[in-house]
Amino acid sequence: MESSTLIIVLSLSVLISYAFDLFSSRFKTPSILLLLVLGMLVRQATDYFGVQVPYVNTILPTLGTLGLILIVLEGGLDLELHAEKLSVLRRTLLASLLSIVGATLVMAGILYLLLNDSFFHCLIAALPFSIISGAMAVPGVSGLTSGQREFVVYESAFASILGVLAYNFLLLSESSIWSAIWFFTRDTLIMAVTSAVCCFLLLYLIGRINHRIKFLPIISVLFLVYAIAEIYHLSSLLLILIFGLFLNNTELFIRGRLSEILKNDLFEKELDQLKSLTAEGAFVVRTFFFLLFGYSTVPQELIDTDALIVSGLFIVVILVWRWLTLRLTYPGVWRPLLWIAPRGLITILLYLNTPENLRLLGFREGIPMLVVILSALVMMGGALGKTTEVSEPQRL
Repeated sequence: MESSTLIIVLSLSVLISYAFDLFSSRFKTPSILLLLVLGMLVRQATDYFGVQVPYVNTILPTLGTLGLILIVLEGGLDLELHAEKLSVLRRTLLASLLSIVGATLVMAGILYLLLNDSFFHCLIAALPFSIISGAMAVPGVSGLTSGQREFVVYESAFASILGVLAYNFLLLSESSIWSAIWFFTRDTLIMAVTSAVCCFLLLYLIGRINHRIKFLPIISVLFLVYAIAEIYHLSSLLLILIFGLFLNNTELFIRGRLSEILKNDLFEKELDQLKSLTAEGAFVVRTFFFLLFGYSTVPQELIDTDALIVSGLFIVVILVWRWLTLRLTYPGVWRPLLWIAPRGLITILLYLNTPENLRLLGFREGIPMLVVILSALVMMGGALGKTTEVSEPQRL
């Protein structure tokens, strides 16, 4: 492919994704769903003209990891750890924990009954489907109250972290649960200390770098530390979350003389620039990830009877368990939040990164795509229903 053609394709992809985003906010249609459909249509067109996109299966996990880092960083930069937020933090943390533990156990039980493989393999296969996608959920609550939006933002941020930590713990526990507890605790503590050191160092650099290129090197350092930690199987996502929380809540950690050393007068403005850069970077990475994932999907896998049955059962479990969780954790009007339970990038990424020796025998390849599509359609239906409820009194 010529360089000019490649530039045209990449530019058009971003512009189309941006148009989908605008369309999504107006017509309550998840933009990620439109990207998946576009990717599948592009696959049909390239097959028709005999064009092959190379290295798709190699690029997908890398894009997914970059997107996960940016999404978690974006979520951390949105979380405020003030005293008045403690109640929301407790409720959303509990909601995320209940959702991941409960939904994983129920879905693993279904897989165990259907496929009769080891329950451990069923747990690993089910866990990715218990994690709500912030990239899809947060735009879907734009029409709800501020309290409902805040609940979803915090819940999805916690779910990303807890889900990945739980997944890493399961991988460690393959041989022994006690050794897994020891290694997991040790690695988490090491990562927490490393994260604290990196936070102070990076904050110092933010205040001292006068070059017009400031945040890209800092984000690159985060990527570098994350990748090194991943090689040694450390809880590297903690670094990203802690860094985001640290920057957005520096008044809790940096006080007195230390504040004069580490922060400058332009810090708040620079923080807004970092948030903007992170959001736009996550948007670009997410665009190409879902386009390529749609492109890599085999249409026949989406009409497989077994895949459709399992995906439908997963959606029922997700909604029923969400109903129970909201009844326990959300004190206000929870019904509009019932339908906000989409699965997205983290679900797909964890599924793709599952080691071959731990994959569930008989698990259909089309299930992740079907669950993402069906959960997005459920969210869209809930949003349209909410719009109808709001508009009906106005007509009367």
